Amino acid sequence: MNVFDIVGPIMIGPSSSHTAGAARIGKTAALLLDAPVKKADILFHGSFAKTYKGHGTDKAIVGGILKMDPWDPGIRTSLETAEEQGISVTIRTGTIEDAHPNTVLITLTSPEDSSISVQGSSVGGGNIIITRVNDMEVYFTGQNTTLIVMHQDVPGIIAHVTGLVAAGHANICNIRLNRQEKGGLAIMTIEMDSGFDQSLVSRIRTLPHVYHTILLKLS
Repeated sequence: MNVFDIVGPIMIGPSSSHTAGAARIGKTAALLLDAPVKKADILFHGSFAKTYKGHGTDKAIVGGILKMDPWDPGIRTSLETAEEQGISVTIRTGTIEDAHPNTVLITLTSPEDSSISVQGSSVGGGNIIITRVNDMEVYFTGQNTTLIVMHQDVPGIIAHVTGLVAAGHANICNIRLNRQEKGGLAIMTIEMDSGFDQSLVSRIRTLPHVYHTILLKLS
């Protein structure tokens, strides 16, 4: 446990779980889309669904989608800001099977109709866990710099990607691979606890069988 876990994050709002964590989930979804947002569909589950208005979770999620940090005063007026920017926001409540009580499913669509679906949970103290991306199981927290690589499941791709990470002098503290089926779409998540050269992301994007790569650095 670190000091952050004890005293909680610097933030706007009454609850680290319902506002700070929610903002981080929203920002993660926006970074994964890697494009301007035209439409946001937000599904709240469990405690989020019951208390999102009172705790400002809707404002926090939308603030994160606008790439605001948890302490940004703009979170208070994020719904109005999204409307001013022409972003269509739909908020629903429902049940997500086997999900943490503080869970949200966010689907973002760009003006070019590319989209990303991200399921995340706020687990206390502003900490989050991302558990699904585009209906595929994943697991990362955003506490460390995280490289997300969407690729075809073929032999050698992990070696190619991790070789470039090593060339960037980054230390891998966690790596996971999830796939739909053998030879199908796969998502590699690489968490690093040391610096990573951003220019290497473009090199990874040019590797054969790599569809999309993004480097996440959450505040």
